[in-house]
Amino acid sequence: MSRILIVDDEPDVHYSFRRLLANEKLEILSAPSGEDALAVLEKELVDLVLMDVRMGGLSGLETLQRLKEKHPKVPVIIMTAYGTTDIAIESMKHGAFDYIQKPFDIPKLKEVIHSGLSLSRTVREVVRFPLSGRIPERGEAIVGRSEVMQQLYKRIGQVAAWDVTVLLTGERGTGKELVARAIYQHSRRARKPYLPMNCAAIPLELLESELFGHERGAFTGAQHRRIGKLEQCHGGTLFLDEVGDMPPATQAKLLRVLQDKTFERVGGNERIQVDVRFIVATNRDLESLIREGRFRPDLYDRLNVVRIHLPPLRDRMEDVPLLVEYFLHRFRKEVGRNVRGISRKALKRLMDYDWPGNVRELQNVLQRAVVLARGETLDEADIQLGSQELTQPPEVEPRELREHLRAMFRICRASRGRIDLLSEMERELIQGALEETRGNQSQAARLLGINRNTLRNKMRLYGLDRD
Repeated sequence: MSRILIVDDEPDVHYSFRRLLANEKLEILSAPSGEDALAVLEKELVDLVLMDVRMGGLSGLETLQRLKEKHPKVPVIIMTAYGTTDIAIESMKHGAFDYIQKPFDIPKLKEVIHSGLSLSRTVREVVRFPLSGRIPERGEAIVGRSEVMQQLYKRIGQVAAWDVTVLLTGERGTGKELVARAIYQHSRRARKPYLPMNCAAIPLELLESELFGHERGAFTGAQHRRIGKLEQCHGGTLFLDEVGDMPPATQAKLLRVLQDKTFERVGGNERIQVDVRFIVATNRDLESLIREGRFRPDLYDRLNVVRIHLPPLRDRMEDVPLLVEYFLHRFRKEVGRNVRGISRKALKRLMDYDWPGNVRELQNVLQRAVVLARGETLDEADIQLGSQELTQPPEVEPRELREHLRAMFRICRASRGRIDLLSEMERELIQGALEETRGNQSQAARLLGINRNTLRNKMRLYGLDRD
């Protein structure tokens, strides 16, 4: 169970948080002052701190500075009343994860809390890559005894200690995010911030604001200055995933950061100096994107200082039995099922599969198998491989499709023109694709056979960008 520390000198605030988060499976700790908060952190392991910026005794900003000196990996969310946003922004420069204004927007508050807890788990969970090949008892691990994985472990050790930009390449699901965290955790910046950012998961119009921040009035809705990931990560490591999806304008600004370590917030003129180590990842062929004019060659040169390629699982099938052992050990504890092993036939089925989704797909298959297992040993019937559904899709009879269309036409005629059938169908298709891909716009666009910009325009048209 995650633990949250609330720091505020008003008892009503503590009471409100306990009521608000009563059903969130969280343990709530309280401190009425900055001094008390620091004392709690010396004794207790805390995953997230929510702290008021104005308190008697130590202010929120002073407490934040002392807290970050001793507990740099604990995310801190600053709570601020109207009119104190300048102090909140200053706190972001000193390492706060985010800030929220009173009175709280409850959905936004919960979203920020869960994001902070997610970051806390990411930063604290040590990624192991044991050269002996032994299964770690706890935490996440990069698992494999194959020669290609032994070379990967050595490469991580070689680059971790040096402040160079690292480019991670490889197919989806090969573990690029785990490798990025392993490099960070074994680097000289391990006690400084680490922030991951997926360039493909953020709407194009918000990407620059998330990365560089923005000034008040920079665009519609920018009511306050916002500190971006670069400033938040000063002194630490920024992991940019799916960098191949970054639009050209953002590429140019990122190039400047890599060249002279300066940038400007969106809508601003102040040049800001920053010290950040970059680890970037992509599953795209950047050389092909350069030839197509979609990726800057000078940015590629800056990113490609040290390149680490993660092999697909089909190229290291000898690691599958060890990965199975690792995931069964992990899910047995997480799920609470007494699944002790796997039959030879079930293992052979896993070994005969080519794993287009790589380690992530194997992880999902085994997690589902453990949850649905009928005994202590996984057998062949427990293993459900996704490719079977893809290679043998259920046939849709044209007659059935026409029946559905006729039904929709009847509804449309009955509405006497009040329903725009094409628009309604298009909206449903887009919404369905977003739900199917859990909001990943790049995947949804590919599913629909359109590009991401077209998808974003359609989402705005139908009001789906606010969902």
